[in-house]
Amino acid sequence: MPAQPPVLTGSSYLRAGWHAMWQPGLRRYVVIPALLNTLLLISLIGWAGHGFNTLLEQLLGTLPDWLGFLQWLLWPLFAILLLLVLFFTFSILANLIGSPFYAVLAEKLAQQRRGEAPQPGHWQSWLWLIPHSIGRELAKLAYYLPRLVGLLLLSLLPVVNLVVTPLLLVFGVWVMAVQYLDYQADNDGISLNEQLDWMRQRRTLMMSFGLPVYLGSLIPLINVMIMPAAVAGSTLLWVEHYARQPKTIN
Repeated sequence: MPAQPPVLTGSSYLRAGWHAMWQPGLRRYVVIPALLNTLLLISLIGWAGHGFNTLLEQLLGTLPDWLGFLQWLLWPLFAILLLLVLFFTFSILANLIGSPFYAVLAEKLAQQRRGEAPQPGHWQSWLWLIPHSIGRELAKLAYYLPRLVGLLLLSLLPVVNLVVTPLLLVFGVWVMAVQYLDYQADNDGISLNEQLDWMRQRRTLMMSFGLPVYLGSLIPLINVMIMPAAVAGSTLLWVEHYARQPKTIN
């Protein structure tokens, strides 16, 4: 008997997705959102840098001279806060911009891996896909944004933050898996709640996929290319592990 191909671990799917997304016929769904999101990232960095300098100068200007040493404490604190705001703002906006392209990327890659004939695209389907994809992104925001805000507020409390801070990392990794697995789950007609139930049964696999995506998402410019790679990798993961129910004919 021929040897069975090894089942990929969660982190391996990201690497497999990186190679898969450069295939002919898929590249346009990688390059176009990457260019748009690069422009977005450069704009956000410029805006954030200007705002950071202005705010820090105003704050330091209100301090008496004998508290000047606080500058060395405030600067890294504000820098970390700025990076967090920049990360979440960019992630939200970039996924909204890229969602129609990523949905098609996932669909075409899934069809290829399942041996299905590709369906011809029409401009009418794109008109429907754009609001549908944005609506799905907003549904994901409604899922994780309240939880994220709650964890951030708890992290401000002394002692409690010792427990909450690691939970923020764990939750961020989980959100990355939810975010990118959703594209093909949505293509297969799976609701977000059904997807979450399916993922909870495979937490180790989901977290091992989400961790490298999360780490890559923290690095400017790298995060632009992590997004389509994560879409492609999560599609390969979904196709391999999700058993679709056969369609019944009434």
